[in-house]
Amino acid sequence: MKPRYLVALLPPEPVFSQTRALKQEVHQLTGSRNAVRLPPHITLIPPLLQSDEFEAACTTALSAFAATQASFQVGLDGFAWFGDRTLFIHVSEAAALKQFHAALMAWCSKHLPEVPPETRAFTPHLTLATRDLPPAQVPALREQFAARSYAATFMVDNLTLFRHDGQQWQARATFELDQFSS
Repeated sequence: MKPRYLVALLPPEPVFSQTRALKQEVHQLTGSRNAVRLPPHITLIPPLLQSDEFEAACTTALSAFAATQASFQVGLDGFAWFGDRTLFIHVSEAAALKQFHAALMAWCSKHLPEVPPETRAFTPHLTLATRDLPPAQVPALREQFAARSYAATFMVDNLTLFRHDGQQWQARATFELDQFSS
């Protein structure tokens, strides 16, 4: 069976621990295991099945891409939903992130053609729970998170390649952005 890969941004501390705690809370409230199977992240390239050889090609391409990109700021503000199945934290300062994603996808089209082009608009978000939320618990969860607030900002200075090992996602490589680009 081909391994599954994804590329994501991980927030640094303290945002990482804060958002991980929110994911744990949703897990405890609803039993949603998808909430805790992956660390808090913003997906750049969604999961895709590829051969084992893809990892080396992807590592080379992402390393070269990261060297061309400057750090940028991301803001998180409030909770939102995709339908009744996905609870997430809204990315409030998304312009730089959208530009970064567009640059990544353009890079992949030239240097990593195994990554398919996007079929829908990039909507940056940090997922707290998805897919396995029990439908009966969604109204109460929706009400609870509508009454809460969360806001944070952080600098993005790297991106991470993950590989699914059949049980959980494992970080395989982290690529530092060029701290001196402007």
